[in-house]
Amino acid sequence: MRLVNITGTFLDEISYDIPHQNWGKKEWDSDFRAMEAIGIDTVILIRCGLRRWMTFPSKVLQSHQGCHLPPLDLVDLFLSLAEKYHFQFYFGLYDSTQYWMQGEYRKEVDLNRALIDEVWEKYGQRKAFAGWYLSQEVSRRVGSVIDLYAEMGRHCKAVSSGLPVLISPYIEGIKAVDSGSAQLNQAAAITVAQHEQEWNEIMAGIRGAVDIVAFQDGHVDFHELAEYLAVNQVLAKKHGLRCWTNCETFDRDMPIKFLPIKWEKLLLKLEAARSVGIEKAITFEFSHFLSPNSCYLQARHLYNRYCEHFHVANPYE
Repeated sequence: MRLVNITGTFLDEISYDIPHQNWGKKEWDSDFRAMEAIGIDTVILIRCGLRRWMTFPSKVLQSHQGCHLPPLDLVDLFLSLAEKYHFQFYFGLYDSTQYWMQGEYRKEVDLNRALIDEVWEKYGQRKAFAGWYLSQEVSRRVGSVIDLYAEMGRHCKAVSSGLPVLISPYIEGIKAVDSGSAQLNQAAAITVAQHEQEWNEIMAGIRGAVDIVAFQDGHVDFHELAEYLAVNQVLAKKHGLRCWTNCETFDRDMPIKFLPIKWEKLLLKLEAARSVGIEKAITFEFSHFLSPNSCYLQARHLYNRYCEHFHVANPYE
């Protein structure tokens, strides 16, 4: 069976809990070049806005959420770089961290529907615009999550003539603790059977509105991962979805949150994905945790180990 290497990455703008690197056009161009060198062909904007912050001058977000006007249109920059390096670009929607988390899913949906219309009118004809990412992350069938995904996904596809829609949920595993907590593990984790039951229901409800599911792989222990990935693969096939893996390149086992992952751990996760036949691996995320340009020195070393293992010519050595 073939190796599963990383061919996609999230772009962490706007950041939720990762330190900002304060990059401009020159730094981002250099990082896209480093991505290209290891075979990345897909970039996914993690979210276009969060609370009052946004990545492009959105009139919708300014008028409805009072968002701050950014000094640089990062969506335009990322699309330009994706076109330069022949990448596919997925646009991540707005996350209020408020409405949908408080059960007011209709406000989250309506706001994003207006945003989707604005984004498609502004950027929809760009060559690299290849799909959409629903940025609300869940692990279980809670509240109106099915309606949230289904309505936003259907609207994305309706305005863009069917471009694919991606979600990246997480597994309610032993490491599924709040990033602001000092804890590394929670007392109890979801069983494989519970995970299977709930995601069977969710996938049935979002079929036709969502095309790709890429579960985050860092919330369960390494020896358990392959079993969960196998369930994800079976469920996705059953409901007509494509199954990727979101191979996290940061470490959830350290008391400092978050640092680049140990190479051995990353290799174990990629091997688990390979063992169950996962189609594609994306990561959260290259620029902080795997890039030779990262503010973390460990990330450069991880890039070196990755190039050695996958026999990639390393332009930084």
